[in-house]
Amino acid sequence: MKGKVYLVGSGPGAEGLLTQRARQIIDKADVILYDQLPGEEILATLPERAEKIDCGKYGGRHILEQDEIEALIVDRASNGEIVVRLKGGDPFLFGRGGEELETVQDAGIDVEMVPGISSALAVPASVGIPLTHRKYASQVTILTGNEDPTKAEPALDWQLLARSRGTVVILMGVANLSQIAEVLRANGKAGATPVAVIERGLRRDRRVTTGSLLTIAEATRKAGVKPPAVIVIGDVVQLYNPKNPDLIPVGE
Repeated sequence: MKGKVYLVGSGPGAEGLLTQRARQIIDKADVILYDQLPGEEILATLPERAEKIDCGKYGGRHILEQDEIEALIVDRASNGEIVVRLKGGDPFLFGRGGEELETVQDAGIDVEMVPGISSALAVPASVGIPLTHRKYASQVTILTGNEDPTKAEPALDWQLLARSRGTVVILMGVANLSQIAEVLRANGKAGATPVAVIERGLRRDRRVTTGSLLTIAEATRKAGVKPPAVIVIGDVVQLYNPKNPDLIPVGE
């Protein structure tokens, strides 16, 4: 008897932004495969009855490789268990959910996708940075910052990104932020373009570091910025005011 797999997005780290469907599925799970990205507030609510398997990446060390995670998902579901693959944000936005979906479907196992609120949207909103605004930006580009922008054949079109008049949101880009800023400037993006780096999403220790493409690398270095963080590049960052209260209160 085969079980079922749920690819569940936990949202940006606040329990209040976990969807009702995600809560229902998590609470009935037999096995939950998770990593650190959902955050402590979400992970603390995982049901005691479920078996919890940590498959995260810590300091460059993978507890389980991706192929091992997918094999484990298929194995446990094939034994009739309800398996939840719990991810931060949304599973289909740089979460490798698409790969896991293919593997589960190829194995002939039932699977359901439970979308989550992406940190790319919620984290800037929580500190008062709208990604679009009639005065500043009519388009948004979301990209992964994992790729080294200085390599010989980058997958991203940095010339196109530099010409864009919209907002650029970068996930997983802290390690490469200096190179990203440099490449954007080299391709014509103004050095004065505002940048905000928002650490730790909707957690209680969230922090915002601001600057420009010219200054942000040094500002984040001095501040000791560490992942996870969402990077926002564009004129909408001007609307951030550290004196204003958070629009999505942390922990609620």
